[in-house]
Amino acid sequence: MTADSVHSEEFQRGFLLGVLVGEGHFGGDGRQPQVTLRMHTDHETLFRWIEDAFPGGKLYGPYHHSGRSYFQWMARGAFLREQLLPLLDAYLRPELDRKSFGRYRDMKARYGL
Repeated sequence: MTADSVHSEEFQRGFLLGVLVGEGHFGGDGRQPQVTLRMHTDHETLFRWIEDAFPGGKLYGPYHHSGRSYFQWMARGAFLREQLLPLLDAYLRPELDRKSFGRYRDMKARYGL
């Protein structure tokens, strides 16, 4: 893999999709939908890459409590609707990960997306 391929839009989309399937949460706060990614501060470099590659999301943290240290990235509002949902609609399939697909489908139904 070359440095150019890591910066390609196709790679960025696929990598984010993989991270969200493995570690993300598809839900909301009762008023608005959100996709949340929470991981240990050891993954700060990954969060900074996500911030750079997908600048519509919001990074919070680091948080330190109860013996845990983590960052939390959230996709909400226009960024979620206009950029992230089309990506997830195009590529997230039940045959890739049934549990994540179900949570995503439930989030969309709950919030009328």
